[in-house]
Amino acid sequence: MTSRKLRWGILGTGNIARQFAQAMGESRRGELAAVASRADATAERFAAANGIPLAYGSYDALLADRSIDAVYIPLPNSMHHEWAIVSLRAGKHVLCEKPIAANREQALEMFGVARGAGCLLVEAFMFRSHPLTAAWLRQIRNGAIGRPSLMRSSFCFCTRQRDGNIRFSRELAGGALMDVGCYCVNLSRLVAADEPVSVTVSSVLSESGVDEVTAGTMRFSSGLIAAFTCGMTVHADNAASVCGTGGFVEIPIPWKPPANHATYELSASVPPMMDIGASAGPAPLPGSAPRQIISVDAGVPLLALEADDLAAAVIDGAPPAVSEADSLGNMAVLDQMRALAGLPY
Repeated sequence: MTSRKLRWGILGTGNIARQFAQAMGESRRGELAAVASRADATAERFAAANGIPLAYGSYDALLADRSIDAVYIPLPNSMHHEWAIVSLRAGKHVLCEKPIAANREQALEMFGVARGAGCLLVEAFMFRSHPLTAAWLRQIRNGAIGRPSLMRSSFCFCTRQRDGNIRFSRELAGGALMDVGCYCVNLSRLVAADEPVSVTVSSVLSESGVDEVTAGTMRFSSGLIAAFTCGMTVHADNAASVCGTGGFVEIPIPWKPPANHATYELSASVPPMMDIGASAGPAPLPGSAPRQIISVDAGVPLLALEADDLAAAVIDGAPPAVSEADSLGNMAVLDQMRALAGLPY
């Protein structure tokens, strides 16, 4: 590993851009050098508040700065396609917020431009960079819960701010499925290590024409069934569980695990009363404890881990945290689900 660091720029000054800027102070492989907004004053205020050396009054001006190696794109979903392509053609590596595009066709074009430019394009599913995810997934891969058969996940939040909220804009490719349901889809496909053979979806649409609440399922060729719920006007536990023939894993904070003391639980169910003493039927794997709580430390904020993963891919040639095939597969599932819900973008 080399000591070289990537010099980063941010295109935009919204809430997630602010979180990224704050996290970058603890990045091990990058330094935040510039921010761009559509107005000089906005960029300058953001730069001053977050200790960023350079502020630009347009995205193009930042992209013209040859000292910037990589850009983070936290813009509305409908703008990912345009500004990722402009950034890649300017010779910048791109970490683009999820979902990577409004549809799979756009994503295909974006990755084609990345290859032509000799730059990396990576979708920012931040949970994929935390060692917690690798730890519980390794337990599943090593057979700790037997054969995974059923999983459940939820990602919801309850907002009262609809007016001017980009998530409620159909023109900006908003909606619960695109904003937070995409995490559940990605997690399910990660566990299955496959693409679903069938999907179902049921949505409640808002007056603005996007889904405000969605429930969906995915069935995989292995027999695994993954169910999820997502919403923008409802509260939920925002947890995930994977159930197998010999036990189950529960992840109480899968999407935004803390830098330290992130946990998952490895458990084995108590057999139903009528099965106790029976010679047949599935049982917890031999030697499995009724309940283990395992803690995992990352030591660095989640968004800094994401940036450092991109640096490792650019500088060291490491595999990206989310591959092109993974992003395209996720967009394909989202496209299918939105078509079923009457939400084509």
